[in-house]
Amino acid sequence: MWAYWLSVPAHWRELPARYRLEGGLCRSCGHTMLPKGEVCPICGSKDIVTKQLPRRGKVISYSVIWNAPRGYEYYTPYIVALIELEDGTRLMSQLTDVETSQVTEGMEVEMVLRKVRVSGESGIIAYAYKFRPLLKK
Repeated sequence: MWAYWLSVPAHWRELPARYRLEGGLCRSCGHTMLPKGEVCPICGSKDIVTKQLPRRGKVISYSVIWNAPRGYEYYTPYIVALIELEDGTRLMSQLTDVETSQVTEGMEVEMVLRKVRVSGESGIIAYAYKFRPLLKK
């Protein structure tokens, strides 16, 4: 996850990846990575382009956090899950809008933006992606 005590320039540089769920695609071997890196961890190529990742996926595994690190005690319990996106990309993310007892492996989820932290009294409000259960229509 991103550092939340960012300088203003660093905050603005990270907005596209944070708000659009962008990753990297290696044009040499087809590997998708999140976050986007400069070098492919599979083949070592530097031919990496930005890729818009799907906003839907499913829960592969999850854990309920009861004893949170300093600064996050107020949010306990919260759920961190391994999510597999529709294109096969996997990432770790917090689940939101769901009770701990309702989470299941295989549950379909969708990305949403949520406020994560405020840097100081009048500082930058940091938002990040989380995933919530997919709303059935």
